[in-house]
Amino acid sequence: MIKPIKGTLAACIALSLLAACGDQGGGEAPGEPPLAGASIGGPFELVNSAGETVRWADFDGKYRIVYFGYAYCPDVCPTDVARFMRGYAQFKEAEPELAAQVQPIFISIDPDRDTPAVVGEFTNAFSDDLIGLTGSQEQVNAAASAFSVYHEKGEENEEGGYLMNHSSATYLFGREGQPIALLPTDVGPEAVAAELEKWVF
Repeated sequence: MIKPIKGTLAACIALSLLAACGDQGGGEAPGEPPLAGASIGGPFELVNSAGETVRWADFDGKYRIVYFGYAYCPDVCPTDVARFMRGYAQFKEAEPELAAQVQPIFISIDPDRDTPAVVGEFTNAFSDDLIGLTGSQEQVNAAASAFSVYHEKGEENEEGGYLMNHSSATYLFGREGQPIALLPTDVGPEAVAAELEKWVF
């Protein structure tokens, strides 16, 4: 289940999605990023699939695609990740040098089940270019708060399984960690590639 994001952030997201859908290209300067000045993103300390500590500042100098989800998600998360990674792959094929300056990142909001090994297996199913991060519940909560991501554990079934309720958005950040735009994952890989081409330079 996905819970909508409310308030100012929701307005920014709606505007950015409209801008992405309406963009016709043409080589013109992109203008001000849709999420310029938004309070999204910030320092975190998590671990990668090898159990190594990873911080937000480790990606300084690179653009970043960031998505929060969980490996045991039955539908939305794998669909979203597949779409934005196919879009990234299209961008990489067209602009390999620019794509090398973009780091796709998947951050788990279900650390109880998403161990480093599980996150690594999940991300490797999509691309070797995708980094998976997890951590303690406190670390994940802090990262989610910094990125304005809602997440909550659903009720457990008789077998102990459960779903995670969470907001779903694919963010593009700049070289200094500043929010740039939402990638139109719901539209498809081609739209994601076009948005990357628009903002990564």
